[in-house]
Amino acid sequence: VFFNDGVRRIDYILVWSSNKARDKRAATKESFRKTFVNNLIEEGLHVEEDIEESRNVQFAKVHAPFEVLARHTDNMKLKMPIKEVSSKIEDMDSMGLWGRMTGCFKKFLSPFELDPYRVPHFTKKFTCTFQKEKMYLYDVPTPKENFFSRATRCRIVDFILRRTEYGHEHQSLFTYGIKNLIANGTYLSAYPLHEGSHKNRSRMSIRKLLHDNWASSSVWFKVQPLDYIRSYFGEKIGFYFAWLGYYTYALIPASIVGLLVFIYGLVYINSDPIAKDSCEKNMFIMCPKCYKRCSFWGYHRMCYYILVTHLFDNAATVFFAAFMSLWGTIFLEFWKREQASIQYLWDLKNFEEEEEPPRPEYLVKISESKYTKKNKVTGVKEPYHPFWKRKMPVYLTSASVMFFLILVAIAVVLGVTAYRIAILSVMYTNDHQMVYKNAPLIGSISAAIINLILIFILNFVYEKLAIKLTDWECLRTQHDYDNSLRYKIYILQFVNFYSSLFYIAFIKGRFNGPPNERSKIFNARLEECDGGSCLTELCIQLAIIFVGKQLIQNNLVEIVLPFVSRIKRAIRMCLRNKNKKLILKPWEKDFNLEEMGSLGLLQEYLEMMIQFGFVTLFVAAFPLAPCFAFINNLIEIRSDANKFVTQYRRPMPARAVSIGVWYEILHAITRISIVTNACIIAFTSSFIQRELYKRVYSSDNTLNGFLNNSLAYFDVNDFVNGTAPKTEDIKEKYKNTTYCRYLDYREPPWSAKKYQYTTQYWHLMASQFIFVVLFENIIVLITCFVAYLIPDTSTQVSHMMRREAVVVNEILLKTELNRAKGFKPGLSKSSLNEISHRINASEGKGRMDFKSQTSTESGNREDNDTNKDDSVVDPPLDEHSWYLLRQAKQNDNNDVSFV
Repeated sequence: VFFNDGVRRIDYILVWSSNKARDKRAATKESFRKTFVNNLIEEGLHVEEDIEESRNVQFAKVHAPFEVLARHTDNMKLKMPIKEVSSKIEDMDSMGLWGRMTGCFKKFLSPFELDPYRVPHFTKKFTCTFQKEKMYLYDVPTPKENFFSRATRCRIVDFILRRTEYGHEHQSLFTYGIKNLIANGTYLSAYPLHEGSHKNRSRMSIRKLLHDNWASSSVWFKVQPLDYIRSYFGEKIGFYFAWLGYYTYALIPASIVGLLVFIYGLVYINSDPIAKDSCEKNMFIMCPKCYKRCSFWGYHRMCYYILVTHLFDNAATVFFAAFMSLWGTIFLEFWKREQASIQYLWDLKNFEEEEEPPRPEYLVKISESKYTKKNKVTGVKEPYHPFWKRKMPVYLTSASVMFFLILVAIAVVLGVTAYRIAILSVMYTNDHQMVYKNAPLIGSISAAIINLILIFILNFVYEKLAIKLTDWECLRTQHDYDNSLRYKIYILQFVNFYSSLFYIAFIKGRFNGPPNERSKIFNARLEECDGGSCLTELCIQLAIIFVGKQLIQNNLVEIVLPFVSRIKRAIRMCLRNKNKKLILKPWEKDFNLEEMGSLGLLQEYLEMMIQFGFVTLFVAAFPLAPCFAFINNLIEIRSDANKFVTQYRRPMPARAVSIGVWYEILHAITRISIVTNACIIAFTSSFIQRELYKRVYSSDNTLNGFLNNSLAYFDVNDFVNGTAPKTEDIKEKYKNTTYCRYLDYREPPWSAKKYQYTTQYWHLMASQFIFVVLFENIIVLITCFVAYLIPDTSTQVSHMMRREAVVVNEILLKTELNRAKGFKPGLSKSSLNEISHRINASEGKGRMDFKSQTSTESGNREDNDTNKDDSVVDPPLDEHSWYLLRQAKQNDNNDVSFV
């Protein structure tokens, strides 16, 4: 990871192709590279090329010296640790979930914690905005190059690379930045170098540490080393894994409750009077399920179907739906608190995004525009796209294409519906008992599998079209581009994954008339809900799509395909080398890895957003969804970690203050889930029907006779021409049938209001709407009240932020005063304790003594302050802190600066 001199660290790698024979613009690209490198050197960076004639790909190593890093850290207003404070006001670990656990519970959870000897603890240091002219304020180690973390070094070099010009003065104003050079083919790639090998057992590196204690499947039950993830990959990726881990923890109570609801259904499955009535042979003769060829049938054929329905359609379902609605809100509120703690620990409070440079693709397209205007900031005339002539037509066209794609997804649902209608018609006329008896189950499973395959195909097409549409919009910055693409892909995938579920839950079986006047589509009868409820079919559809997506997309595609792609690149790299050397340099190995790209993290978030929708939107139909999501996420965390550590090139450690627009999507899903679950309970399940019958229409306030009450009568003589079953197709035992039954609340044929809706039907409709309104309002009021009770930032974090601000300010003032008096920069212990006592006295909080680590090598501690009994336990020292401690021990004076 160093230059050839073994001293200067490699901060970035630039890669270009040296195959000039096939490149007509080779001379121009060579000129661009030469100008670009010269400008980098003028900027203060060190560049060392690694050129071998046997390779078609050449490399340049970039190093940023201390002076350049200090200058840009000052310009970028980054926060750096100050010199004087190493003792902690409070234990930073106590802010997290693990730190607040004590006693037996903490011992019980100790196996899930990381080994502190293998993964040393990160300590929070007090920081302030860096000022180059006041270097004496900061904790600068020896050698001073280690003052800046690897992530900070990479970020600063990337900052310079994105703003360095490569064109001459007479050329375009937009000839600057490594992104443009990669876009026009001058460079193939630019990336930070991975630090060490994850396979090297003889030498430990942070990459090896992350591989062994995070990316390995053997530590699937351990917590994540988030501080190391942030240190190595940056805050943006660190926030993703922090959120994913927190979401996985939050699924534990939801999984437990879901399992209990499922067990409740199993325990009481045989005690359901409706199931008992359904299993009585020849108790109810049902009307044919199709015209002409279908015969009458006995309702007892639905016995097993009704039993399965009872697993998910029972009294516990309402409780679980209400619980999950509250769970979603509580999860988001507590995540905001966790996010605030992370922002404080990672020094992201009051963080401001730096000004983003324009995207290379935007610059290329904007340079072709014939319209120009004066930039109000720079005063230079620049080309631009007028809103009404260029942008507005593009946005309208993009919206129209999005609407068309949504209609395509709906058309796929209609196609699958037509398939289900056709396959059921065929199976119901089959003479084989196993076929017609299990026709609903076979039809539902086969249709769900076909729908899943079509979903994957449409997702592939939708992603490509969403990228094309976003490219066409010509957005200026990468942030605007990413947000627009996120919304497009999520909306399309939302419709693609959930449209069939919405159809089954809220449309199927709602518009059927009596057997002689059934509604039709494509000249075929509309589908009916078997057993009076579509909940079982919704559960089957949800389970197949949800589990199938997790197995195929999240595991097979994410694990197998990158591995195959990596092997292909390694073979291609070996074929490029004429000498067929087997030992590759670190930058050559990293070049063989997959590039994460701008869509890498977007895809990871998108998978979890779709999963969150499955867990919340239709959880009333599938209580096991949180449990399956929890198991999947345990695998997802480690597979994603393995990709980032072993299969991806190291991404630029980008900064971020939160998970961005994904929080807004999560919040919207939780609100929609309240409505969907209320409607599923009211209209899809039979819960309201049962409760209404038991409380109003039952003679003994039980469900006895419910099935008979929910079945209407139909006179077989009322079949219109061509709809009655053929005489030869009617089974012998149904030859003399006069009346058949069907699921609906309609007047009998002997009534004056023949086949019209009964009063009970209107009572049921009113009860369903009243339940939805009450459920929604009660849950919304409770969630709003819970959100109000839970502050976005915990009291402890707020207190520590205020104390840090006061302490840092006092230390800076004291240091400046000592410097003005001619003293050595730094504070004595007595000065620090004076600050401490002043702050404690003003706030009325506990003691806050800063102690010097002046213990002997045997571990005995002696405190020279007056408060000897208020000793604090100091954190483990890193190598640099231990070095300074040894120096401090050799100086017997009170003005020594200590760590």
